[in-house]
This record gives sequence, structure tokens and C-alpha cells, in this order.
Amino acid sequence: MENPFVSTFHALSAFLIREHAERLGLSRHFSIYDRADSKQAVKEAMSLVGIDPKEMEPGQILSVISREKGNLQTPSGLLAQSDTYRSNLLAQIWERYEMILKCSHALDFDDLLSVTVGMLSKHADIRARYQDKWKYLHVDEYQDTNRAQYELLRLLAETHKEIFAVGDIDQTIYTWRGARIKNLLHFEKDYPGTTVVLLEENYRSSKTILEAANAVIRKNKIRYEKNLFTKKSAGEPIGIYGAYDEADEALFVTQKVKALLKQGTEAKEIAVLYRANFQSRALEQAFLKAQIPYQVLGTRFFERKEVKDVLSFIRVALNPQSSGDLRRVINVPPRGIGKLTFLKMLAGKEAELNAGLKQKVSAFRYLLASIREVALSKKPSETVKFVITQTGLEKLLAHGTEEELERLENMRELATVATLYDTMPPQEGIEKLLADVALASEQDEIKEEHDAVRLMTVHASKGLEFDCVFVTGLEQDLFPHLRREEAQDNEEAEEERRLFYVALTRARDKVFLSYAQVRTIFGARQVNLPSEFLSDIEEVSWQPEVNLGKSFKTIRFD
Repeated sequence: MENPFVSTFHALSAFLIREHAERLGLSRHFSIYDRADSKQAVKEAMSLVGIDPKEMEPGQILSVISREKGNLQTPSGLLAQSDTYRSNLLAQIWERYEMILKCSHALDFDDLLSVTVGMLSKHADIRARYQDKWKYLHVDEYQDTNRAQYELLRLLAETHKEIFAVGDIDQTIYTWRGARIKNLLHFEKDYPGTTVVLLEENYRSSKTILEAANAVIRKNKIRYEKNLFTKKSAGEPIGIYGAYDEADEALFVTQKVKALLKQGTEAKEIAVLYRANFQSRALEQAFLKAQIPYQVLGTRFFERKEVKDVLSFIRVALNPQSSGDLRRVINVPPRGIGKLTFLKMLAGKEAELNAGLKQKVSAFRYLLASIREVALSKKPSETVKFVITQTGLEKLLAHGTEEELERLENMRELATVATLYDTMPPQEGIEKLLADVALASEQDEIKEEHDAVRLMTVHASKGLEFDCVFVTGLEQDLFPHLRREEAQDNEEAEEERRLFYVALTRARDKVFLSYAQVRTIFGARQVNLPSEFLSDIEEVSWQPEVNLGKSFKTIRFD
């Protein structure tokens, strides 16, 4: 008897393609491009189409191509549907990108799935071989599958219909990456005679935590009806803290963490969760000040590329000799100034450049001069805002992917940091900001300890568990998150509710929920309403936490 074949979707696909490479017109030794390789190929494709890099950012294009491939779309299909100049350009770039991959005997990560689906669809003999080889199929995390993964499973299960899928619709939090909730929701329709087993007993969380999670998720309509229960005791009530602002909220978290550590809880068993990456900044500063070891899952705030880019613009505007900063931002966003041009700029040989390049260099120098003028005459927060808007970074990211919108939020959070220096004279304030950020970055480089409090987004926490969990930033439009100005549709609203459900169920013993009455967004103080999620758990055992500063005297849910 053969051992079971255990694999990820992508590894399985790579195996099948190599087995039948010749039938596909591929070399058995084809390359698999990682994201860096793929991004370089996109840049080459843009050059072939004759597109100015300032118009579209390669990483953004690659993200769109990835999502479209996950939906089994093709360049020609996208071109046929194109109704805007931008989508038409994207389709053309994608066509050239595919040509580059083909000439390089390479597939990207998403091709592994789409090519395998195409192969199994087209070649009946290959399909039949693996349908017989793998009569019984088991798949985990089915709620996170995209269309390509769904089709791959459908083709393999077509003959015997012996498929066992494990999934939880209530934990579908990746639709923005292409996950399709209907894959699990329509499973019984796709495979008639399916037996559904609801796994409702929870072995992780206390009864109180599960009551809160059930109260939150039962408001969703797109789900299987189920109710989690446990044989564990009720445990501690959920703690709720209404903070005055994000600094007060961060202070509350660190003081509670200190108390937990003193009581014997291990630091690694404490997690602080937030909806958006930019929220980590205030928390990181509070943990540094409190000298509590912590680890950010992801990149620490002042080390994030977009934050460093904005700071480099300001530094090189104030110090034109800073070649490192100049090198960093000269093509951020892309403006068509190459390495040779950059070297001639450093050597003072701009006269040797052609007219087109001279114009680009001149425009860039004018931009730096404008930043310098603002930095020496305006508040630091206004300088940061000026850089974000006038460099083109905001325009580039404002209508992009989820990741690009997060990058924009991080830059805007830097403007919030800068408001702390607005009471100083402009030059003194901006210089102090730059110096303090440099010092904070040095502190960030302290070796991460194994036993440290974990700071992460709720998305990053999926699959993890801790003794104690803090869920911060529970304010309307932050959590639930409203990314764009248009109103949230029902599917987006339900996904936000599922995300909060995931956050609650990371905890074994204790949950603290917090929100800020006032939060500084893009340098401006903004008054917030508590999240609607808090009203969902009114009937659950909870208690208000003791205020530390200028916080609410009462907690309201209306």
C-alpha cells in the first residue's frame, strides 16, 4: 500500500507539471519565479509596452496579475473586458509578461495552479490517471481556497467524488486575496450526498470567550448555523477599556501586560492584536518605554519601506549630500531616472545627459527644493503630508491593493507621529523628528527575545493561540475597517465580523478589548464611536477596566 501523498496545492501542481512537462511544451527543468523574479519580469514587460514606470507600479501590477490568475483569467480575457485605459494597459503588460516567462522557460507561483488546471482539463488521460491514483482527497482550510484551487480539486474528484474537506466559513478572512467563501458554502451542491459534521466543541477558549464569539458571529447571514461550546469553566470576564486616545490605549496595554507578567504569565503567551498595521506604532513606542520585550510579526513601524521612503525624502531635501537617501528615493515613485543618470548626478555631470533626462532630473530637484522650503517653514506634520501628496506616493497607492492601502496608512501614521513636534519651531521640530526616528530604529534593532509579547495584525494571528489576547482599536471605521470612502457592502461587513471572531478565539483564558475616543489620523485629531462589535457582547460577562488617564468615565454602546 502506498503512503498518502501530502502536499500544498502549489507543490502538488509543480509535481504534476514536471511529470508531464513535455506534453505542455515545457522543459522538465523549468524555473519557478519567486516574487522578486516576477517583479523584475513585470518591469521588463512594461519597458516592452513602452509604459512610463510613473504610470503604474510593478508590484501593484504583479498583485493584480496574481489575483486574476487565481481566478483563472487570461491576458486576452482581461483585454476583452477592459473598459478603462488603465485596465487595457495592464492586459498589454500581462501579455508581454507571459512572453518573458515563456522565453525563460519559467512559471510564476500562480501559474503552477492555473497550468495544472488547464492540463487536467485538456488531457483526459492525465486526468484519469490521477483520479485513479488519488481516489480519496482530503483538504484542509477549504474556506481559503480560490477558484484555481477549487477547480483543481473538482477535476481530481470528478470520477469518485470521494472528497473530505475541513473548513470554517466563520474564519474566511482572505477574500481580498481571492479566497471564495462560496467554495465551502456550495460544497453540498457540488458534491450531492455530502455528510456535514459540525465541530462545535472548542478545546481552547473559556466559556465566556466563546459566548462572546458566538454573539458576534451569529449576526452574519452567510454561514452554517453552529454554536461553539466548551467543557471549560466560564473563566474571567472580558475586560473593556475606553481610552482617551491611542497613547492612553497603548499605556493601558503595557500596564496590563506588566501585571500579567508579574502574576506569572509568560510574555510569549500574550498577544496584542490590531486591525491595521499603522496601529503598531503607538504600541511599539509604549512597549519600548515600558522596557517590555516584544516582537512584531511583520516589520516594525520605522523599518517599513514606505515610512523610510518619506523620511529619506525629507533628509535628502535638507542634506543634498546624503547619497544613501538620494539613492533610496530617486525612483520613488518610478520616474525613469536610471543608475547611470544617478551616478552622473553624484559626479556633477548632468550636462552630459540628454534633454529628456535633464528634464526629469530638473523636476526631481525642484521637488526636493519644495520639500526643503516646506520643512524649514511649516510644521513637521505638514512637511510629512506634503511629501506624501506631492511626490505622487498617495496617488500611486490610494486605489491599489490591500497591501498598498496599508502602506499608505503607514505613511499617514508618520504624519501623526510628526504632530508631536508641531509645537517647536519648524527647523528644530523636523530635525528632532528625524533624530528621534533614527534613535527609535536603533532601539528596534535590539535582539528579539524568544519570550516576548507578540504584536501583530488580526490576519497574522489566524491559526495561533495565546493565554491572553488584547484586541485594540475597536472603533467604527477602524474595526470594522472602512478602507475607502464608499459604504461597505454586506459581504465586506460580514468579513470584518469574521475577523473579530477570529481575534476573540485566539485566546484561551483572558481577552481585553479597547478603543480610543480620539485617534490622530494623518495628523488630524478624529473623534470616534466605539465599534458596533462591542454592543454585540453586552449580554456576555464583561467588566470595565480601570482608567489610567483621560479616558471615558463610562462605556457606552449606543
